[in-house]
Amino acid sequence: MVEDLTIAVWDPDEVTVFVARGTHPHDLIRELHAILTVDLGAPDIPGAGLLCFCGEPVDLPFALTPATAGAPTL
Repeated sequence: MVEDLTIAVWDPDEVTVFVARGTHPHDLIRELHAILTVDLGAPDIPGAGLLCFCGEPVDLPFALTPATAGAPTL
């Protein structure tokens, strides 16, 4: 797994990515890219955006959904 990530944490059991509050979108994309390519084996194609390990594009939401009560937080 990718080491030293502090912004985005992938939870494979929940198929969820938890994002730290106040994160700049560029930092989030960098860490999501690392999760997809290193942890999940997605192709690393320059200029292609974020790709799932299945090859489909990953679309990021325009707004983040707050964590539900009792959910782990960073």
